[in-house]
Amino acid sequence: MSRRHMTRRFGYALGMLAVVGAGASLVAAQEHDHSQAAKSTASGFIKIVREATERFKDVAVARHEDYELAFGCVSGPDYGAMGMHFVNFPLVLDGVLDPTRPEIVIYEPLPNGRLRLIGADYLVLADAWHATNTNPPELGGQLMHFFEAPNRFGLPPFYTLHAWAWKDNPTGAFVNWHANVSCEGFSGQNP
Repeated sequence: MSRRHMTRRFGYALGMLAVVGAGASLVAAQEHDHSQAAKSTASGFIKIVREATERFKDVAVARHEDYELAFGCVSGPDYGAMGMHFVNFPLVLDGVLDPTRPEIVIYEPLPNGRLRLIGADYLVLADAWHATNTNPPELGGQLMHFFEAPNRFGLPPFYTLHAWAWKDNPTGAFVNWHANVSCEGFSGQNP
């Protein structure tokens, strides 16, 4: 094989590597952009949740707006806890998901008997949702979690999305269980 032919083949191989490398860089850049966009959407949604729930740092305000304690303090043996769910039943039954009007506000019971607002929970009954929608619901770019019936809450099948807006969760802002929430301060009474 002549030197000229080898140089051409080598040049061709380098050109192909450059094309493949550029393609890989483009894919990586797109994945990075997608990841950044997802993080931006998630942090934007958390900001909305914070703005919508800040007034509920005082549980009396939540009660005044028809949120009432349901399910006691929800905990799991391996997952941490969900905390105390104050539910606005008219919002649950309306079948509408609105980031500015969560169906549930979540508190952690503290050892001193006080409650700390830690997040919000968006909940829609599956039958109500599927009466007008074919796809599962999502909020803030987050697909909602499906709970079948029977379930520990005694509810018909439903979709839910926890948004841990007021207490960082090491396992994620939108997972059901919060690794650093405890029900130890819950006395069994409605505070």
